[in-house]
Amino acid sequence: MAKPGAARKSEVVAQRLRGERGGLRAADLDRLIHERVRLGIVSALAVNDALTFNELKALLRTSDGNLSVHARKLEKAQYITCTKSFEGRIPKTQYRLSPAGRQALERYLDHMEALIHATRQG
Repeated sequence: MAKPGAARKSEVVAQRLRGERGGLRAADLDRLIHERVRLGIVSALAVNDALTFNELKALLRTSDGNLSVHARKLEKAQYITCTKSFEGRIPKTQYRLSPAGRQALERYLDHMEALIHATRQG
């Protein structure tokens, strides 16, 4: 179910994509989130309070190195937070979506919805 006002917001973004309201274009997508693994990370964290490194790795079916590189980029942009601790002698890395990351994901999703809407109206 769409949020109230989501259809209107989507139409405004669609108008921008078509160049009718200030020039927002498909090329203006947040490239940091648009990459597959990073989109997977922020999407998974948007629906979970927190996930460990191993949980994200299994969920996204990626390697340690690949996940580490992408998570570091999101952390540097302050889209996610990383907490390192130990459970006994075993290191535990836990990630959470930051408020800035949630806003970035919402903008990204609004932009994608508008792009889909504009494309289908052709």
